[in-house]
Amino acid sequence: MKNIGTLKPVIRLTVILITLILAGACKRSIKDKVERETKFFKPIVKETIEKEVKEIVYPLPTSFEVTNMLNDIGIPYIIGISNPVENVDRYFTEKSKALNLGIYGADLSYASTYHMKQDVMLFLEASKKLTDDLEISAVYNEELVKEVEENINNKEELVDIITNSFYDVYEYLQKNDKANLSLVIVAGSWIEALYLTTHVSTSVYHNYNIVKIIHEQKSSLDNLINILQEYKDDKAISELLQDLDPIKKVYDSIDESLTRQQVEAIILAIESVRDKIVS
Repeated sequence: MKNIGTLKPVIRLTVILITLILAGACKRSIKDKVERETKFFKPIVKETIEKEVKEIVYPLPTSFEVTNMLNDIGIPYIIGISNPVENVDRYFTEKSKALNLGIYGADLSYASTYHMKQDVMLFLEASKKLTDDLEISAVYNEELVKEVEENINNKEELVDIITNSFYDVYEYLQKNDKANLSLVIVAGSWIEALYLTTHVSTSVYHNYNIVKIIHEQKSSLDNLINILQEYKDDKAISELLQDLDPIKKVYDSIDESLTRQQVEAIILAIESVRDKIVS
């Protein structure tokens, strides 16, 4: 499913998807009744999911990748830049819950990458509430929380646990015919990962390494949009495509490098989309 995805995951930082998760595609029969009953997703082993996620979405597992790059280039953790956990009670629709599950997934990756233990637990709690609300809490259960708590002082193990939980969420959604929902989560994670990257410094354009990370998201955005296009008949995904369009237009105008004006345009565009989601 090459055209369906090749976004590299938000890890190492949080979706997501999917047709990566869809890697199995629906089989249809001739009769309408049979068609409805036989539509299903081909089972995918975790190794396959990991491989495709790494080629596809820059959110979820991808968020880790982005925030790890920020860590590697010496950008400090910024307290308060993530979506406040108290916002979790604001989200009532399935779309807003799924998008912000992706947002908190990226925030969780961000906190884990920098080993911010208190924030890790807070974002995990917010994520668990949203998975409960979305009735996909099979992965974000008490066992996961306990595992995170027991390894809270071991950064490497902590990152592995959270990363694997992302894959488990993808796998769970795929097996339970919730592909569209997983796409929305992935989109939320991608948006937050880019938001974090563009807001970790007051002078983003003057930091070559940050600009390089921003530039690299051009291909991941193209891949994400290609994936979403497969499900544009879904209202939530259609709206997402519209929200992402201003960002895509800026990226479509760039080539080998980013001008200061283009960087500033991306910053404003991603901030606008992200504020709409978390508010």
